[in-house]
Amino acid sequence: MSKVRQINGETRGAYGSRRTSERLRSQGHDVGRYRARSLMKKAGVSVKHRKKFRITTDSKHNLPVAPNLLNRNFQVDRPDTVWCSDITYLWTMEGWLYLAVVIDLYSRKVVGWAMSSRMKASLATEALLMAYWRRKPGKGLIHHSDRGSQYAGCDYQKLLNAYGMICSMSRKGDCWDNAVTESFFHSLKTGMDSRHPLSYQERCER
Repeated sequence: MSKVRQINGETRGAYGSRRTSERLRSQGHDVGRYRARSLMKKAGVSVKHRKKFRITTDSKHNLPVAPNLLNRNFQVDRPDTVWCSDITYLWTMEGWLYLAVVIDLYSRKVVGWAMSSRMKASLATEALLMAYWRRKPGKGLIHHSDRGSQYAGCDYQKLLNAYGMICSMSRKGDCWDNAVTESFFHSLKTGMDSRHPLSYQERCER
């Protein structure tokens, strides 16, 4: 049970019985999934469940959308040639926070980000501004996002044009077209302590 508590603490409650069993087996303990579930119950630990869903993408608009140039080609050979952007929500002790990120597809590193307690269009713009001034990429970089109004809006598109970036957008309602950011958000939410907003900021900086 002490091992189970240790695993739960190290993963901040992200592991259920299946992954707890896998971790214990990797440490030489012959513990199956159902035995792990029983041990978790006796140890007084449980998996942390996500909070209720909140909408972050408003694709019901009449703004022009770009073609899907990325087309799920997530392997690139140079940094700062393709950036992926998205927005998610995070639950904290002080309520909901919204996070916009820009990820370099080559390194899978967050190169720009912004947080706010309000879901506003400028959130995505602030993340892009940070990314550009930190990396100073050359013209021709492909910028991929969903079809949300934050990215299709006039201000954001003007900024992309000013930086010489080529706009690419996912197909309607297809989260797999932007799988890299979805994967990052999943790791962020399950791997960090939602009671401490600074944990999210520190993870983005890494």
